[in-house]
Amino acid sequence: MTHTYNITGMTCGSCVAKAKNALLKLGDITAAEVRLATPQASISMGKHVPVSLLQNALSSAGAYTITEAGSGIHQQAATTPGNPSWIVTYKPILIIAAFITGISFLIETKSGFDGENWMQNFMAGFFIVFSFFKILDLKGFVESYATYDIIASRWANWGYVYVFIELGLGISYLLRLHPLYTNAVSFLVMSISLVGVLQAVLNKRQIRCACLGSVFNLPMSTVTIIEDSLMIGMSFAMLVVTW
Repeated sequence: MTHTYNITGMTCGSCVAKAKNALLKLGDITAAEVRLATPQASISMGKHVPVSLLQNALSSAGAYTITEAGSGIHQQAATTPGNPSWIVTYKPILIIAAFITGISFLIETKSGFDGENWMQNFMAGFFIVFSFFKILDLKGFVESYATYDIIASRWANWGYVYVFIELGLGISYLLRLHPLYTNAVSFLVMSISLVGVLQAVLNKRQIRCACLGSVFNLPMSTVTIIEDSLMIGMSFAMLVVTW
């Protein structure tokens, strides 16, 4: 069942992320959609969670107050105005991926296509662009990332470290700095990230993917697995070449 609640005290996107993350930490909650404009939360539960427990969870995240909205209980279909198509849902990441792929191919047309050189340009674009979106709301990214990453869930500051590792890798690929170490770090960092993504998808947790920070509301899915796996595969291929 999906329960609808009013939440007061939220003032920005970071507040929304905090509230959502706090609710998802309760074991019986399977999904939570928190809206700032309303402001309300639609919470799916395996079994009923008392408002007092929801309030305790939110109080640990900030000065937020939760109360039942109306009867508080609706079928999921009644609270969702329509399910957007796959294309609409993942439009931001598809456009960004197309831009990075196209530009990296255009660079290669100047002197003849070279696979390794193309992969380095692609990796540079990927890491720099994705770190840019994370930095736009760094705190929001860190809070979202902590909901599924195996390191960030235990040490929240890992999210801050991860963003600047990602930016550093992008610059290293762009400038061709220490290819062996750059590829090794990319392979390690992306492999660790993939573990948390796989756990979230296999457990069917309905949470937001933090790959583009908190700017876009992208759900965690196999798209995220493919994205991380692609980066792991490219870094491993170049690691073998440079070893």
